[in-house]
Amino acid sequence: MMKLSPSRLACLVLAAWMPLQASAGLLDDNEARKAILDLRAKVDAVARDLKAQIDTKSDRTVQLDMLNQHEQTMQEIARLRGQIEVLANQITRAQESQRQLYADLDARLKKVEPQQETVDGQVASVLPSEKTAYDSATAMFQSGDYKGATAALQDFVRRYPESAYAANAQYWLGNAWYALGDYKKAIAAQEVVTSTYASSPKAPDAMLNIGSSYALLKDNKNAKKALQQLVSKYPESSAARTAKDRLASLK
Repeated sequence: MMKLSPSRLACLVLAAWMPLQASAGLLDDNEARKAILDLRAKVDAVARDLKAQIDTKSDRTVQLDMLNQHEQTMQEIARLRGQIEVLANQITRAQESQRQLYADLDARLKKVEPQQETVDGQVASVLPSEKTAYDSATAMFQSGDYKGATAALQDFVRRYPESAYAANAQYWLGNAWYALGDYKKAIAAQEVVTSTYASSPKAPDAMLNIGSSYALLKDNKNAKKALQQLVSKYPESSAARTAKDRLASLK
């Protein structure tokens, strides 16, 4: 199809119109009307062709612009996705670092903050270092290291005199001396239990150990006295029942 510019279209229209003007006098009205209609048809056809060309060009331009914009948009989306991935990785690392920080902080706090422990049926606040020292000292006693146990238990009651474990530590100290055959030190250690920690569940057993230590020292008088005090002060204890049997044997 022939492509015409607007200027060429005007020339064509003018060229078609001029012969009509020149021969207007030679044509009758019907012929003139027919010639005008034919000219208008030709002009309309040319106009439609020109418009189609313009529209086609515009459509192609729009399509090209849209393709360029689409390409740019996809590139921008890819760039943003890359940034999102980088940020997501940074957030993950930051969260992991934060969790590790909290874990380390919690572990440090647990080393210095008192923990709730049940000691002789009573719930008490105990420092982690305090519990570790007590467990270590009593573990020595249970393993038969009585000499090491006496040193560790003495150190414990010196460092933690107000501890919920203090009465027990003092009691096991007396037993460690007893196991080593040093009955005088055993008596002295257990007397601290009966006087300083008289309300402790270990107090009746401490008095029984005192009576036994006196008996091994051949001091029956003080042995009977300790056992009688035990029966009088703690009559419902299992230690008191044992004391009654021993008193019978001392007569």
